[in-house]
Amino acid sequence: MKIVIVGAGKIGEMLCKDLSTEGNDITLIEENSKILDRILSSSDIMGLVGNGADCEILKEAYINNTDIFIAVTHSDEINIISSIMAKKLGAKYTIARVRNPEYSSQMKFMSESLGIDRMINPEAEAAYFIAKNLEFPNALNVESFAGNKVNMVEVLVEKNTYLDGLKLVDFKHKYFSTLLVCIVQRGQEIHIPTGNFILQSGDRIYVTGVQAELSEFYKSLGHKEERIKSVLVIGGGKISYYLTDLLLSKKMNVKIIEINEKKALELSERFEHASVIFGDGTSSQLLEEEGIKEFDSCVSLTGIDEENIIISMYANKMGVKKTVTKVNSISLFNFLELDGLQSIVTPKKLTADNIIKTVRSLIGSQGENIETLYRLADNKVEAIEFKIHKDSPLTNVPLKELPIKKNVLITYIIRNGGLIFPGGSDILLENDRIIIVTTEKYLNDVNKILK
Repeated sequence: MKIVIVGAGKIGEMLCKDLSTEGNDITLIEENSKILDRILSSSDIMGLVGNGADCEILKEAYINNTDIFIAVTHSDEINIISSIMAKKLGAKYTIARVRNPEYSSQMKFMSESLGIDRMINPEAEAAYFIAKNLEFPNALNVESFAGNKVNMVEVLVEKNTYLDGLKLVDFKHKYFSTLLVCIVQRGQEIHIPTGNFILQSGDRIYVTGVQAELSEFYKSLGHKEERIKSVLVIGGGKISYYLTDLLLSKKMNVKIIEINEKKALELSERFEHASVIFGDGTSSQLLEEEGIKEFDSCVSLTGIDEENIIISMYANKMGVKKTVTKVNSISLFNFLELDGLQSIVTPKKLTADNIIKTVRSLIGSQGENIETLYRLADNKVEAIEFKIHKDSPLTNVPLKELPIKKNVLITYIIRNGGLIFPGGSDILLENDRIIIVTTEKYLNDVNKILK
């Protein structure tokens, strides 16, 4: 698959690394020659110095033979213009990163009229991710499948709970027959566990199920089923803009603290039902004055990772039951785990994963067969929702008779909008969707789950 990427920022760099490793022919266009040289030295890709909205540069990248064109520069306008030009010059599929809220409201029109196949907004994706996590106050992180019918939650196994020392076969037979522990992260080790696997305190486990069952699971661990009703947001950037819209639509009480007076004024004018405070969200005195202890959740969204970490740690100390921390630097993850922070959101990773899902889907032999893709546990595990197509060797054969690879686990079957918790006698049918968890890298076709 020939792919041209414009923009060598963090998202562009992630895409170059991951997509080149998956065996694609990558050309990266970047105006800054030093940044381009650094990425070329660590990835097996081609590079061109120049502006992605320059017709001659695009022709030099053989855009007429390009399967997928991806524009992820810091400029919405360059991403839009270069994607339009790439499409006109022969690129088969174009993806543009667009961040401006004014453009975001026009996405459907722009996509249909200008020929951009996919437009992705990192801040809107991050806001949706945060809102989903706030629905599960006791989970570390939450991912959703099948139009939110199935959720995968990350939970820490704590000492002196029934999970500590529990064999997973007993979890199914004694506690929750329709929930599945599909991933266990123990230190740096990742397991796709069998029924004989025994959990230990300190394990991070990923559990799939429907929301009602997951709520019962939390209760069994001694957690109260309390809905998040109030959210303190620190930082009034683009993510806060989208997030506030989502939270207010859920009738939550929202307070935003923003250090830039102009931004604070704009937010207060835009959101009349939210409380907007002009001030420094890293000031413990201000946080106490604004009643941080009274909020169910604190979401740290400043532009500085270290500030977000400190704010969330302080919120934990003040007894706030749910914290969400924006972290742009993935290298800080190990540090964060040591300090036991809860949900972490990395907008650039969400965007890169979204683009990779689209690319994998287009590479798959059946076309767009990947519905959802998440990379979990430091990207060592993938959870993928596939569509089953006609003539697939997976259909009409009991699951227990299929030669499914050992590192693949089928967690759910979605059929005609209904959910099936799979057993050995169940079969797959055309147009079913299945959710799988695997440690296999770069799976782009559902049929490849077979040995």
